[in-house]
Amino acid sequence: MNKIDVLVIGAGPAGSIAAALLHKEGFVVRVVEKEKFPRFVIGESLLPRCMEVLEDADLLEAVKGMGFQEKFGAKFVRNHQKADYNFSDQHTQGWTWTWQVPRAKFDETLINTVAARGVPVSFQSTVTAIKFFEDASSVTTVQHQDGTEEKIEARFIVDASGYGRVIPKLFNLDKPSTLTDRKAIFAHVKDIHRSKSDEPNRITIVSYAPETWVWIIPFSDGITSVGFVGKREYLQQFSGNSKEQFNTLIANNNLLQERFSEAEFVFEPRTLEAWSTTTEKFYGQGFVLTGNVTEFLDPIFSSGVMFATVSSQLAAHLVARQLKKQSVDWQTEYTQYLQRGVDVFRSYVVNWYDGTLEKIFYAENPDPEIKKQICSVLAGYVWDETNPYVFDHAAALKRLARMVNYQSKHS
Repeated sequence: MNKIDVLVIGAGPAGSIAAALLHKEGFVVRVVEKEKFPRFVIGESLLPRCMEVLEDADLLEAVKGMGFQEKFGAKFVRNHQKADYNFSDQHTQGWTWTWQVPRAKFDETLINTVAARGVPVSFQSTVTAIKFFEDASSVTTVQHQDGTEEKIEARFIVDASGYGRVIPKLFNLDKPSTLTDRKAIFAHVKDIHRSKSDEPNRITIVSYAPETWVWIIPFSDGITSVGFVGKREYLQQFSGNSKEQFNTLIANNNLLQERFSEAEFVFEPRTLEAWSTTTEKFYGQGFVLTGNVTEFLDPIFSSGVMFATVSSQLAAHLVARQLKKQSVDWQTEYTQYLQRGVDVFRSYVVNWYDGTLEKIFYAENPDPEIKKQICSVLAGYVWDETNPYVFDHAAALKRLARMVNYQSKHS
């Protein structure tokens, strides 16, 4: 039986960050991943808050070397109205840019860099069972692609398995999210008309219909990711297969038709749905959950990779402390801390879909200081409680929307 310090389940960004940081601390780490890399996944627009994590894990330079599309902000569009948020003009002191990335290349870059440092990574290896002991150690049974079975004894497990949700599924920890189930129809296209627009250094979010929006994420190679997100019932009204639905949705919007009606598909449209989920607890005796295993909210505002990287960074430092026999308060230092950030973004997700944020984004003559504070949230700085739109997020957004509404009626 192989004995190690930490077993990391999952080789996505969360797993790579955890493995890199724990290896940096001198622990013996092993990564097991169910899929074969590179593999496609959405979540292609990063937030500046991710950059601090990549820097801490000594992965920033490896990503810089890939030539990914730099991202300087986010633009929101509704008919002829536009709201621009530039990360260089924000309340919180932090990174003012990040990247837009094809995730297959981004994820592969991270895990290959970790492996090159001496961390063993087993792809196409499925965790079938885990047994925990009173001293927090564990034995994990892994089935490899060739059918062989291996048992790995570890002092601690970091579950960064993403949508695979290994420990929550094995130990019945999953619970439904309070957010509405939604569906996405998306594709990668050759963006031949990009030069006619003021792209590509940001993500563009198009308000399409009530509770329905479109992401436009340009990459550095001329490919653009385009996706429609809305309630399942709304998207199902469009007949045909995913490609026919996608083309109809493009044709029904002048901005999208002008830019993408002649675009060639890199891959034909795919669908994704029922992504919002959470779990009973973020940690337990001998394990911690990171990234999408804890909670995934919604694609709007691109918070997924940010939470994946930040949670893994925090978890890795806490695991290192625990393995060094130092005191760790997992509830306060991990769960409660992460939950504060998740709750901020949950407020923004809810207020996006109920129309509150649209009133704020498209207001005439927005207050520059308030815009900076909201921009910091969009950059991922959701733990900066000097920002009233973090500290009092739910109430502050509603108050601001009422003020905007009042001003529009009396201007």
